[in-house]
Amino acid sequence: MRTKYVLNSGGLRNNAKSAKKFFTEIFKNLGAKPRLLICLFAQPREYWEIKFAEDKKYIPKFVPSKISPVFELAFPSTFEKQIKSTDAVYIHGGDDYLIQYWLRKFNLQKIWKGKVVATNSASSHAISKHFWTCDWRQCMDGLGVLPIKFIAHYNSSWGEDDPRGPINWQAAYKELKDYGNPKLPIHALKEGLYITIEK
Repeated sequence: MRTKYVLNSGGLRNNAKSAKKFFTEIFKNLGAKPRLLICLFAQPREYWEIKFAEDKKYIPKFVPSKISPVFELAFPSTFEKQIKSTDAVYIHGGDDYLIQYWLRKFNLQKIWKGKVVATNSASSHAISKHFWTCDWRQCMDGLGVLPIKFIAHYNSSWGEDDPRGPINWQAAYKELKDYGNPKLPIHALKEGLYITIEK
C-alpha cells in the first residue's frame, strides 16, 4: 500500500487556479465523500478552531462539484486514531519548528501508510530531508520522510517588506544544494505549485 504525498509550496489563497489543481489532486480517486483530516500543528493552538472553520468554507470552493469532503480537525492526542478513519490529511504551513515538534512524536510513515498526505510550505519542509526556510533564511533538517530537499515560496515576493531586505533566491538555492546530502533532488517551487510523490 503506497502513500501519496502532495507537497505544495504555499501561497494558495493568492492563486485560485493553483488551489483548484492542488485540492483536486488530493481528492482524486477518493470517492464522492472523502474524509479530510485538517492538521494545524504548525499554527499556535489558539487558532486551530478558527482556521478549521475557514477551511470548511474555503476548500469546497476548489474541489469538483461532485465531491463533498467531510472535514475533521486533528489533535495530537488522537492523531493516530483519526488518521485510521480518514482518507487524506492536509497539514497546513506555519512555523517550521512548531510543526516538527508535533510531528516527530509519531511514526509518520507507519500511521499514514496508504493515505493521501498533503502539505503546504512549512509542512512540506517538515517531511523533507533538508530545506531552506524563508523565516530563518537558512538551511535546516526536516524529518526525512521523503529523500528530497525543498524550498517553499521560491522566487516569490515573500519577505520584501522584511527589515532584512528581499530574499536572494538564487543564493538560497545554492546554499541548499551544498547542504546535507548533495545527491538529493531539490524541489524549489513557485507559490501554488506542488509535486506528487508516491512511496
